[in-house]
Amino acid sequence: MSIVVVGSVALDSVETPSGKLDNALGGSATYFSIAASFFTSGIKLVAVIGDDFPQEHIEFLCSKGIDLEGLEKVSGKTFRWSGRYGFNLSGAETLSTELNVFENFSPKIPQSYKGSEYVFLANINPELQLDVLRQVDGAKLVICDTMNLWINERKRELLETIKHVNILIINDAEARQLTGEAKVDMAARRILEYGPERVVIKKGEHGAMTLSDKSYFSAPAYPLRSVLDPTGAGDTFAGGLVGYLASTGETSELNIRKAIIYGTVLASFNVEDFSLNRQRSLTREEIESRFCEMQAITRF
Repeated sequence: MSIVVVGSVALDSVETPSGKLDNALGGSATYFSIAASFFTSGIKLVAVIGDDFPQEHIEFLCSKGIDLEGLEKVSGKTFRWSGRYGFNLSGAETLSTELNVFENFSPKIPQSYKGSEYVFLANINPELQLDVLRQVDGAKLVICDTMNLWINERKRELLETIKHVNILIINDAEARQLTGEAKVDMAARRILEYGPERVVIKKGEHGAMTLSDKSYFSAPAYPLRSVLDPTGAGDTFAGGLVGYLASTGETSELNIRKAIIYGTVLASFNVEDFSLNRQRSLTREEIESRFCEMQAITRF
């Protein structure tokens, strides 16, 4: 089944204790799309780039079967982000953000995308997220991500958007910030009161959890021996989760739990190298092997 993803395509410069990489392929929609492409070929990307965006990145996205009809190219520079991670890799210090052509981004959903069964709203302005929902027709599942910036500056608009989605994906700190609840479990339950049928909480090295009004599930992170670059891990997690759901066409509780494990597995590969470098050589066999390891880790 097809997935429309709306978000950013960017050029990132990242420094971690393991090294540094400049002007690498990044962006929320990029990480999501590449992760989802391991499960389904029906990924339709909506974003904006400048005329400086390298052709090699376009070719990489195309090589993964991602539909780029919705990737708008305009005159100007591509969105750029620069960040630095400390020793514990728990969060990036933003060094610079250059919105460039992304500053005036207004998503336009191509006609061929409008009947897609799955819609993923990456962490863009919630007013734009809501506008996307007005442009699509009867999606089977709408999944939304967000970030601390929008909670700070567009909370009212974000709460309105949340009313119209099936699943909200958010990290633990953002869940606390959005709800004012100190305990993550209570924050997740409060978010359910805002309208979504389910909330998925990303907890970084501590894994992920999901709640609905009838279920609760918690999964650990994959026990990695080394982490080079955490950039894009959350969007990769979401891509693995939604990609797997779309590949099966099933949203039962058991399938959502499996999807969370697949998301966790994809995120674990993502952080093993800078940018999307690990995904360039990643195979489905490696994904399935690590999925089986996760099953063994959580079985008792």
